[in-house]
Amino acid sequence: MNTPLGETSDAGLVVAISRYNQDALAEAYRRHAGAVFGLARRLLAEPALAEEIVQEVFLRLWNDPDKFDPGRGSLRSYLLAQCHGRSVDLLRSESSRRRREEKNLRRTAEAGYDLEREVWDLTVADHVREAIEALPEGEREAIRLAYLGGHTYREVATLLDEPEGTVKSRIRSGLKHLRGELVAAGVSFGDDL
Repeated sequence: MNTPLGETSDAGLVVAISRYNQDALAEAYRRHAGAVFGLARRLLAEPALAEEIVQEVFLRLWNDPDKFDPGRGSLRSYLLAQCHGRSVDLLRSESSRRRREEKNLRRTAEAGYDLEREVWDLTVADHVREAIEALPEGEREAIRLAYLGGHTYREVATLLDEPEGTVKSRIRSGLKHLRGELVAAGVSFGDDL
């Protein structure tokens, strides 16, 4: 292209985009991203989701520029149509997800879910969180990586750049401290810890 991108028509930009010209995509983005974001923002009411839609719309343009037909309308109207369609899809899936969650909550409530048990579980979780925070740094990190991160002793040792024996000792010591803290807080449990 001999014409500077800033002076190139939208159709010319799409041709350049089809030739994998990143600067052409950047120019199309500069020209039209504000309008696409504005529409997505109005439809979705969440800036983060609107930004994702903008990214998706321009990624689609990059991956499949041949879908734009200048004979059917402007690039802006094409991008706005893409934005609208994707936003509506997202709203529908979000609405469907909410309905599923509400349905599951109703089933749980109808099945006689024990609210008292849920409150107790949350209380125990708070005690565990506080007990973990009270541990010395080395024990706390080793336990977090092993039990909350799902890593093996060897992986924890590698991640912490410590000998495996040291990591095992820290975890054992940390679990012993945790047990003491939880018993002192009134949490009873079997011999799991």
